[in-house]
Amino acid sequence: MKVAAYQAPLLPSGSMAAIELIREQVKRCESENIAILCCPEAILGGLADYSLHPFDFAIDFERGQLAAMLAPLVSSAVTSIVGFTEISGSKLYNAAAIFQNGDVVGLYRKIHPAINRSVYEPGNETPIFTIGGLKFGIIICNDSNFIEPARTMVEKGAAALFVPTNNGMRGGADLVSLARSCDTRRATELQVSIIRADVVGRSSNLISYGCSAIIDSSGTVLKSASPFSESLLVAQIEADAASPVCRADRD
Repeated sequence: MKVAAYQAPLLPSGSMAAIELIREQVKRCESENIAILCCPEAILGGLADYSLHPFDFAIDFERGQLAAMLAPLVSSAVTSIVGFTEISGSKLYNAAAIFQNGDVVGLYRKIHPAINRSVYEPGNETPIFTIGGLKFGIIICNDSNFIEPARTMVEKGAAALFVPTNNGMRGGADLVSLARSCDTRRATELQVSIIRADVVGRSSNLISYGCSAIIDSSGTVLKSASPFSESLLVAQIEADAASPVCRADRD
């Protein structure tokens, strides 16, 4: 199966301009027979942790707001994974939606919202999804630093893990090498493909160098993005997991 990771521009807090950017990537994916497009964490609106008014751009999935907002991305051939800030009642979640044929068919909430503190509530579920024969899970950014969410998804049959990421921070030049090391380690430990999509560029006092990459289940980097470069990474990955879980982790 052909998959893609979109390394998107780091936009100003609260901006929804990414919809048009993603729409252009969906068109390209359609022309190149790409089945799944992974976009960065919080690509819609940015990270609420850096906003003075985080509720202003939060989206209510349960009331249909998200599906309406993603309508320009409708495609009969391409499924998109899109990061956003979800509001549910009075709580905010750092979430990623699976958008297919005009419907939100899946949702993942980040389990480890931030290294220190966050306005987001932690998620508590590790679902897996199936698109075109590929079983996969989603882990968002900091979740990838913890083996349990990934291992649980692989135990459930996931052959790939999509990692929406937003490394727009005050500094963080070493995050590219750290993310790449983490991804190759997870891929080989769990024998699973890793598809990470990051933001890139500068906005206000935030900067992201971009750590997007696609890595196969042997730990080989199939594609990686250049620093400070908006790009679409495309690679063919296997649809079936070689092993349900890493043997070393059971010993």
